[in-house]
Formats: sequence, C-alpha cells, structure tokens
Amino acid sequence: MTLLALGINHKTAPVALRERVTFSPDTLDKALESLLSQPMVQGGVVLSTCNRTELYLSVEEEGNLQESLIRWLCDYHQLNEEDLRNSLYWHQDNDAVSHLMRVASGLDSLILGEPQILGQVKKAFADSSRGHLHVSELERMFQKSFSVAKRVRTETDIGTSAVSVAFAACTLARQIFESLSSVTVLLVGAGETIELVARHLREHRVKKMLIANRTRERAQVLADEVGAEVIALSDVDERLKEADIIISSTASPLPIIGKGMVERALKARRNQPMLLVDIAVPRDVEPDVSKLANAYLYSVDDLQNIIQHNMAQRQAAAQQAETIVEQETSEFMAWLRAQSVSETIRDYRSQASQVRDELTARALAALQQGGDAEAIMQDLARKLTNRLIHTPTKSLQQAARDGDDERLNILRDSLGLE
Repeated sequence: MTLLALGINHKTAPVALRERVTFSPDTLDKALESLLSQPMVQGGVVLSTCNRTELYLSVEEEGNLQESLIRWLCDYHQLNEEDLRNSLYWHQDNDAVSHLMRVASGLDSLILGEPQILGQVKKAFADSSRGHLHVSELERMFQKSFSVAKRVRTETDIGTSAVSVAFAACTLARQIFESLSSVTVLLVGAGETIELVARHLREHRVKKMLIANRTRERAQVLADEVGAEVIALSDVDERLKEADIIISSTASPLPIIGKGMVERALKARRNQPMLLVDIAVPRDVEPDVSKLANAYLYSVDDLQNIIQHNMAQRQAAAQQAETIVEQETSEFMAWLRAQSVSETIRDYRSQASQVRDELTARALAALQQGGDAEAIMQDLARKLTNRLIHTPTKSLQQAARDGDDERLNILRDSLGLE
C-alpha cells in the first residue's frame, strides 16, 4: 500500500488551468466513483479550492501508476496531458504525508498561515468519506493532519498577525478600541476589500454598521449579509458623526471625506475620537484630516507597513511550524510501518497457536488413556519448545553459514538474545 498526493496549485498552475481541473461539489461523488474504479486505487480524498486541486490516494504500487492516474485526471476533465504535466506535482508516502500536513496548517497557502484552508481540508475529507474512503491508513493520515494543524496554531504565532489589507484594518480597529461591540462603523464602498472588512467586523459583533456606496443595490446585498444599514454617498456628511470608525475603499478619483467634513463630525461628537482607515488608491480621505485632534487617519501605506511586519513574524512562526510537521510526519510514518507488519504478526501468532493446540490435544488424549501425567507434561513441553524454535534455529544456522552478521544480529535481537 502506497500513499500519494498529486495535484496543481497557485504556485504551479495559472488560474485558467486551475479552473479546468476543479471538482464541483455536485460532481464529487461521481468523480470519486470513477477514481475508485481504477484497479490500482484503494481509497481517495479530493481537495478542490480556488487555489488548488489535489488527490490524496491509497494505491497499489504498479509500474505505470503515475501514467494511469495522470491519464484518468486528463480524461475526466478532457485536458491535454502535456498541459497538465508541466503543472502537476507528485508526492509519495513520507512526502505525501508531509504535504498534507503543510496544506492543512496553511504553510502551502497563497497567504501564509491563512486559517480557511483547514476547514476546506476537513470538508474534503468529510465529503470523500461518504462511502469512498475505504482505507484506514488514509483516514488516519487526515485525522493526523487535523491535529498537526491545531498544534501549529497553538504552539506558533503563524495565524495571529494580519497579512491582508482587510484583516489589518480590522486588527487596527481592535487595537484602538477595547471592544468593537460598542462602536459604530461606517464603511464607504462595497467592493471586495470592504466585503472582507464587513465580514471580519461581523465576526467581532460591532454595535452597528453603515455602508455608503454609489450603487445602492450592490451595497444592499452586502448589508443583508452582515446586518448593516445602507446610506447614500451624499448622506456621509450628515451621518459621519455617528461613526467611531470609518473604513473607506472606493474607486473615486477625488477624496470623498474632506477635512471640513471630519471637523463638523468631531464637533457634533464633542471631540470623541474617530479612527479613519483609508485603503483606497487614489485616497478617499484628505490627508489634512490627520492634522485634526482626535482624528486618527491611517492610509493604505500604513497598513502595508503593518502587513510587512506581520508577514515577517509569520515567516518566523512558519519555521517553527515546519519543525512540527517534520516531527509529526516521522511519527506517522513509524505508525504506518508498524501497521504493515501487523498481518505478519497475526500470521506468526496463528501459527504458534496451531502448534500449541495440536500438541495440547495429543497430551490430553494421552492423559485420558491413563498415561503418566508427569511424563506427558514433560513430553508436551519438549515438543512444544522444539516446534517453536525449529524455524528460528534454521534461520540462525543459515545466517551463520552465509557469514551474514547483520542478519544474525537482527535474528538475535528478534529472539531477545543478549
């Protein structure tokens, strides 16, 4: 039995190819059935995200194994083999285990240490487990990867620092305000970055969110998702005084929030402080706002400095995480090797039990016929000893005749000899 991991990701393939190799949730069962129908495949898990498509398999080793699996993947997605080969990676046994642990821990992600991938790996495992897994070693490998990812999160700082603009903006807000549950946030814009900011803020249960956008319909979709109120851009001047935090990201060529607007809001707020995070390029907030007392303005450059500092921290944490993965991989492979000999151990025990049962039956028959009990027991012990040591003795003799000292030492160790 061999463990494999093969696939493509954001490092090896452009998005155009990744799109063609993806497995949608509604076709996953059919894909797994097709995959498991291949004669060499014993069990499989399919992981398919926007950044990667990977197959984790338990297989019987064959001479043309790699070619067969590549052909299956290309046939299933109707791909040219050469297009895929240049982007495909292939990991076996130790490397496959290590790769899965690194993926689950966020060490192989586009954003180092991002936590979403663990949930995606768990879902892939759960989806593939419904009648398709079949192999305990493959299941154990995934369960082990989950515990390793948890250990990496617990023992390192890989996930504690903001490394996206949206996350950095929210982290900054949380550093300035002790709790977001008592603040009102005004989001200006409704693009992708603001969507991510809104979701982060929802997770931290902000008291109130306002979304101002040029297109009300787009803002309403986001507002419905995060429980916010939509206002028009023209209402920002009037409603600005309500906001403790303003986060802005639009495509406007000119500033939307001017110094005078913030001055009026601060006066209405009786100079309660305001945090303004401008993550737009060109800027949405006039730079002179930073000169106002109680107005704390951060630009996208300020956030990038935070992100660069935090990324350096994550890189250091990643080195610790790699050490954990290496250690856990070694432990798993040791367990796997132990499983491979379990059948041999069962056979050996069964053989010894058969010899015992056979000789015990003869001894009992002799006792029932009135034979001398002491002589029968001594004969049983002698015959049982001879039968059990016969094969090991022959192996010792053969190793000695061959001059094979290494094998002789292994046999001595196996027999518990000094």
